Amino acid sequence: MENPSSSSTSPATASASISDADPGAPVREALASLARRYQHLLDRSTPFVRERWFGLFGLALLYLLRVWLVEGFYIVTYGLGIYCLGQLVAFLSPMVDPEIQELIDGSAPSLPTRSTDEFRPFVRRLPEFKFWHALARAFCIAFVMTFFSVFDVPVFWPILLFYFCLLFFVTMKRQIQHMIKYKYVPFSFGKQRYGGKKGSATEDASLMKD
Repeated sequence: MENPSSSSTSPATASASISDADPGAPVREALASLARRYQHLLDRSTPFVRERWFGLFGLALLYLLRVWLVEGFYIVTYGLGIYCLGQLVAFLSPMVDPEIQELIDGSAPSLPTRSTDEFRPFVRRLPEFKFWHALARAFCIAFVMTFFSVFDVPVFWPILLFYFCLLFFVTMKRQIQHMIKYKYVPFSFGKQRYGGKKGSATEDASLMKD
């Protein structure tokens, strides 16, 4: 008669046999655990908007100080600037491009101008948190790249600076023209507020008087 204890396999033995069968399993488990911990830290940092951007500003200053001290890696800085500019355009753009919607539907979406209009909040193509996370990750990668001489390509940096300033000016001019044409503002401050509740309360008071 077969002993049941001998036929059953302990979890430790099973995991050991799996590790022997797949040597990369412990590495994948460690990476998955590290990814979960990193995502947990990101989720906890979501409400701290001001602190996150102050930290990013400090990281940017640290990177610029590093580039200034080593006097190199200008091509890395140029690529970092182009990437940040692209992320900024996505942050300032609506999720649904009014120009494309106008071509498809024949009418572009407009913001409400009266208290009776339907409320349409500005929905970004790139949300604030993802914008911050993309910039922080880009600065960290660029900072690490400055420790490897293979990325220090000799280049005349004033040309890169001039071309980046020109590209920034042209891109922002086109973005502002797009905002003016389709009448949207990607920021909440400075916008006119329509007091729908206040207006309804005034109408109720006038009805009670009548």
